[in-house]
Parts: sequence; C-alpha cells; structure tokens
Amino acid sequence: MRISQKLEYACRALAQLAKRHGTQSITRLDELAQREAVSANFLVQILNDLRRAGLIESKRGKEGGYLLAKAPAAITLKEIVEAIDPSLLAFTVSTEGESGPAVAHSWKSLASDFQKNLSFITLEQLAVTPGDTMFYI
Repeated sequence: MRISQKLEYACRALAQLAKRHGTQSITRLDELAQREAVSANFLVQILNDLRRAGLIESKRGKEGGYLLAKAPAAITLKEIVEAIDPSLLAFTVSTEGESGPAVAHSWKSLASDFQKNLSFITLEQLAVTPGDTMFYI
C-alpha cells in the first residue's frame, strides 16, 4: 500500500503531540518539524488541515504552538485519513461486464474492511515508541 507523504507526516506530527498530551504543554511548529525531520512550511499546511478537522488546536503568539484537541485514544487513524487524504477511502470500481459485479463486490468488501481497521487504530497506538512496552512481572 502506498500512502501519501502528507498523510505520513500528519501521523508523525500527531504522534509527537500525543506524547505530550495531558501535560497541556504546547508544541511549537519548529520543534515538531525538527523532531520529525519535516519541512516546517509543509508541516504548517498539514497542521492547518488537522486543525480544521478538529483534531488539534493552535495557539497564536510568542508562546504559541499546537496541542491535541482530544485524547490520543479518542482519535482514530480513519479520522486522520479523512482529514488529510480522504481519497484513500474512496471506492470506485465498475460493475460492467459479466464479471464486473463479482469483482466490484470483492473490492467493496476489502474497502469496507480497510475502513473498519482504520477505525480500530488510535493515535495512542501510533505514539508508542518501539521499546516503550511495559512488562509486568
């Protein structure tokens, strides 16, 4: 599967914000860009899309920056995709010809499963760094 660079960067920026959620600390654009090795000019466009979708909040001014609008566990990967790259969820297959309906049905089923799976993955899961897993004895 191929996802857009914009969607990848959105997930990475949101994961950074998720790591700070609950502290009420605001993360500046330049810090996000540096931590994720992303162009600040491109990142600000992505953050604006996320803000319009209600996933993040922005604060202006000298002490301004970004923070999540809700808990990381309440933000799904599907919401992120809808905000950044809704064409990834689009489904168009022709039902023409003798085999068209069967082929379309198979692709429609896969598309439905894909969307369901996106709904089960949360930002909280994306924000976990490998090696952060807690082991209880």
